Amino acid sequence: MSVQGIDYSRLSLRDALDMAILIEEEAQERYEEFAHQMTIHHSPEPAAFFRFMAGNEARHGEQLAERRRQLFADAPRTVTRTMLWDVEAPDYDAARAFMSPHEAMRAALASEKKAQAFFAAALPQLDDPEVKALFAELCDEEVAHQDLVQAELARLPAEPEESRDDFADEPTAQ
Repeated sequence: MSVQGIDYSRLSLRDALDMAILIEEEAQERYEEFAHQMTIHHSPEPAAFFRFMAGNEARHGEQLAERRRQLFADAPRTVTRTMLWDVEAPDYDAARAFMSPHEAMRAALASEKKAQAFFAAALPQLDDPEVKALFAELCDEEVAHQDLVQAELARLPAEPEESRDDFADEPTAQ
């Protein structure tokens, strides 16, 4: 997880909203990539869960974007995707063939915890009260997302003791 070129002490509300929107977009895109990978690997339950998470990220991103439009109309962005990497998006190595629903949900939970830690760590560096309030709200939102994932995880039947990887064929030369 990294954020480059952003001075939190001088972060404006517009820039903070832009950063939050970009973080949600990155997470949504990664979940969509994972859903596609799981579909290809014939793992429908993890694919469905990753699509569910992509939808949640999209909704949250759109709520933030609407708020930005109301406050700042179409003022240009100064925060770009090149300044952000893996703030909330699941780690690329989290998805793999034969992934179980439990593993998919644990990957999502780790992402939500990572995002919450990011916003919590940024809070003491913020000077603008409106930005600080937004980041506190985003931090709380990530805790709510963690609760949602944990509730989904609790609904699953017990995880089998053997891993799906135990039954995967080793890669072979073509």
